[in-house]
Amino acid sequence: MPVTDKDILFEDNHLIAINKRAGDIVQVDETKDEPLDEMVKKYIAAKYNKPGGAFLGVVHRLDRPVSGVILFAKTSKALERMNAVFKNREVKKTYWAVVRNKPANLSGTLVHWLVKNPKTNVVTPHLKEVEGSQRAELSYRLIGELGGYYLIEVDPLTGRSHQIRVQLSTLGCPIVGDNKYGYPRGSRKGSICLHARKLQFLHPVKKEPVSIFAKLPVDGFWERFEAF
Repeated sequence: MPVTDKDILFEDNHLIAINKRAGDIVQVDETKDEPLDEMVKKYIAAKYNKPGGAFLGVVHRLDRPVSGVILFAKTSKALERMNAVFKNREVKKTYWAVVRNKPANLSGTLVHWLVKNPKTNVVTPHLKEVEGSQRAELSYRLIGELGGYYLIEVDPLTGRSHQIRVQLSTLGCPIVGDNKYGYPRGSRKGSICLHARKLQFLHPVKKEPVSIFAKLPVDGFWERFEAF
């Protein structure tokens, strides 16, 4: 499905942010499905009449089954500066996750060392550093309950692959639909109930605060949590 005006959360001469749909891949992979970065390039080229195509740099990524805010750079200068912003952890990322099990502690901080198996694409958490591991840290808090489902707000300090998914699973709270990390069944839509809700940072060129907010998917389930 092509990117349209309604998918755009923020845009200026330097950056463009999209409300990513669950199921879209950010960059091309072995499936050869059209990636989101190519869709955004086509959107920019059509909108600004650029027959030769448009530059677009990938600043960060979201897992394919995850929805929400994803940011791209429209110039090489913005890409270089935003890469530094993310590397230096000068960005605040907020996610919402829906789980079926109430966490024993309603808020807290989780620290693990994660190891990813490239063959299975599964991440294993460890409580101490092991060979090949990366440190992962996040804070979480329970913010709502609806019909036996619990809404958790997550602020990851690090940006490791599958981090939120595997760390919430260590609490006994696998994300709804995430059968890779302990939920009993997967989603027929290929999505999980993890949404990148907000992204906050200092604009790399204008040096002004930027706060980008993404509404929840309208799928008959997720949007019921919008009131929280």
